[in-house]
Amino acid sequence: DYGMRAVKSVLTAAGNLKLNDPEGEETVMLLRAIKDVNLAKFLSQDVPLFNGIISDLFPGVELPVPDYQLLLDALHDNIAKMKLQSTPWFIQKIIQIYEMMLVRHGYMVVGEAGGGKTSAIYALKGALTDLANAGLMNSEKVQTKILNPKAITMGQLYGQFDPVSHEWTDGVLAVSFRDFASAQTPDRKWIIFDGPVDAVWIENMNT
Repeated sequence: DYGMRAVKSVLTAAGNLKLNDPEGEETVMLLRAIKDVNLAKFLSQDVPLFNGIISDLFPGVELPVPDYQLLLDALHDNIAKMKLQSTPWFIQKIIQIYEMMLVRHGYMVVGEAGGGKTSAIYALKGALTDLANAGLMNSEKVQTKILNPKAITMGQLYGQFDPVSHEWTDGVLAVSFRDFASAQTPDRKWIIFDGPVDAVWIENMNT
């Protein structure tokens, strides 16, 4: 993916790594950034192809395992509170969501119904909030607003113009976004569209 948005995401991720470790090896940082930004998007059959390309681009470069121990401990605690199991696969998906969150302001978590998408987001929210309360990992508390985009009309979601009164009425998303944008707290603020994706509401958001 050589689109400008993808390249910018890689550069942003690499820049964040460089800020955290100014003396680090830049080749390793770039490899880490490329993996963090792209790996979560691939299907399982695409991962070996991606790893093959990476090994050709960065021959002999060994990628150190990031130290997420504090985050993992908080995740295990929150998953237990949710009466769920901390399987390696579930933990891996939550870590991928976290790494994607660091480099993108918006993204989609896609999967079958009942696959654990919402639970993964809630577990990550709880873990980051616990870390913030403990003053660890420079984390911030997480505030969320959850919408089901299929439960209301497009006008109610984004806003609509009244052809009779010629007045504009803000939608739920506009009000939620304004509330978060005007808040003075340093908390992370997530607006979560938890529901089925269709071409209408997702393309309206893109516009």
